[in-house]
Amino acid sequence: MKITESAEPRIILHKHRKLNKLLQFGGHVELDETPWQAVLREIAEESGYDKNQLRLLQPRYNRLASLPGVKLHPQPIAIHTYPAGGGHYHTDISYAFITSENPIHDIASGESNNINLFSLRDLKKLTSKQIYDNAKTIATYTLTTVVEEWDEVDLLLYKL
Repeated sequence: MKITESAEPRIILHKHRKLNKLLQFGGHVELDETPWQAVLREIAEESGYDKNQLRLLQPRYNRLASLPGVKLHPQPIAIHTYPAGGGHYHTDISYAFITSENPIHDIASGESNNINLFSLRDLKKLTSKQIYDNAKTIATYTLTTVVEEWDEVDLLLYKL
């Protein structure tokens, strides 16, 4: 995957190696990290992007800027939970990052390297065999609403 200049926004998705469907980057929160630290670690492992190459999108209006005595996490696009089999659930937290650079690191060993950029037009062509409906909805919302109505903020605002 190589970023090239484009007039329209595009979203990066990767083909999950076990699920064989297109998804945003993600994974599990380790016992010694916060959810925000897990987001940044998973992006680095699965995409090769360093956090210094990324900007975060956050709501333009009525965004809580701080909380006394604690570290505030950024506002996600969506948080949703679904049954994952075996009597347990998975909860996904989706954020929107932007960049105009190519990743500076290699993708971690064992991760999918089937990564592509998708425009809104490309997303609309994807079938439920290629992408989960909820992932497609979040990606579409990101490209149609979030990139237009949310502001770029520095990741250091949420340093943990």
